[in-house]
Amino acid sequence: MSETTQNVILDDSADQGLGAPSLGQALEALLLIQDEPVTATFLAQHTRTPEDQVLLMLKDLSKEYRSLNRGFELREVAGAWRYYTAGDCADVVERFVKDGQNARLTQASLETLAVVAYRQPVTRTRIAAIRGVNVDGVIRTLMTRGLIRETGTEEGSGALLLFTTELFLERMGIDALSDLPPIEQFLPEIAAIEALTDSLSDLE
Repeated sequence: MSETTQNVILDDSADQGLGAPSLGQALEALLLIQDEPVTATFLAQHTRTPEDQVLLMLKDLSKEYRSLNRGFELREVAGAWRYYTAGDCADVVERFVKDGQNARLTQASLETLAVVAYRQPVTRTRIAAIRGVNVDGVIRTLMTRGLIRETGTEEGSGALLLFTTELFLERMGIDALSDLPPIEQFLPEIAAIEALTDSLSDLE
């Protein structure tokens, strides 16, 4: 972070009772104790600092970590900030996960999540038709993990509509659904089935 920026923020925060030696340290401390990503607005409220100064400091910290080649990064995803493992450490993190230290979604869960992500809003019936199996249990698992949610109903049938959540964006490391890769690269069978069901729907 630049010395000029840091000094300006320290002068402002000192008058507001920051409760830490510097704004940068205050933000680091708050980010470390958060279970979920937090917005600059949230951090501004809890550091008693103008939001534009908080945002500037977050960006400075992010650049500083990258320049020091740390094993973690500070990134903004889906409008909120949190610490992530650095991309250069992907191998050791992947090995840790594969060693069974972290629960993983089943293939059925991943396929169902993909259908929701690419076809939302979508009903359970639609998902079951695309996958060819009952998906109630899988959907319960995904909802329990906070990756999908039920919001609103389908016009006509009244069936509940499923959407992905902000946690899904966070776990994917993207800002918006438009950042998802083309589905044909990974799920050609599902893409083909979707095209067929769309065609059949047009005939009804």
